[in-house]
Amino acid sequence: MKDEYIRQLFPEVEEIESKELRNKVVKIWAKAMEMGGWNKIDDIPFTLLITTDKSLVSHTRMIVKMAMAVADERKDLDRDAVIAGALLHDVGKLLEYERKDGKVVKSGMGKRIRHPVSGAALAMEEGLDSIAHIIAAHSKEGEFVERSKEAILIHHCDFIDFEIEKAKVKK
Repeated sequence: MKDEYIRQLFPEVEEIESKELRNKVVKIWAKAMEMGGWNKIDDIPFTLLITTDKSLVSHTRMIVKMAMAVADERKDLDRDAVIAGALLHDVGKLLEYERKDGKVVKSGMGKRIRHPVSGAALAMEEGLDSIAHIIAAHSKEGEFVERSKEAILIHHCDFIDFEIEKAKVKK
């Protein structure tokens, strides 16, 4: 049931050529939903740092689309890794956030472990070490490691979307 819901939210998952990787991406989202106690995720904000109506789902899809466009143009990146990394870069937010009194707030776990770390752990549990690297390195935690080409791309796509959204708030 959750698998179909996730595939509907993120139709770009079908762009992953590897059936095994595609299924693992869906499985990771389903596991994060279960662990975080989420029945639906389409109304979760993509960030708690600024006031925005943009959802985690729409942000994630934007990153996937931007990253695929670059990967398709460059042709020297692992396209499946780019798509999987983009789809999963913020999956840890399902553990970092919780719904309290009808509002999405930072969870107890989220106060101790940020989403790049928890998301990377979920990917590592599925044996996706290179995808875990993309997830872990997409945010400020990535400043302490040598990012792969795919991680560089996801990092920049993520910050492009965040900075543009932040600029809209300042207007």
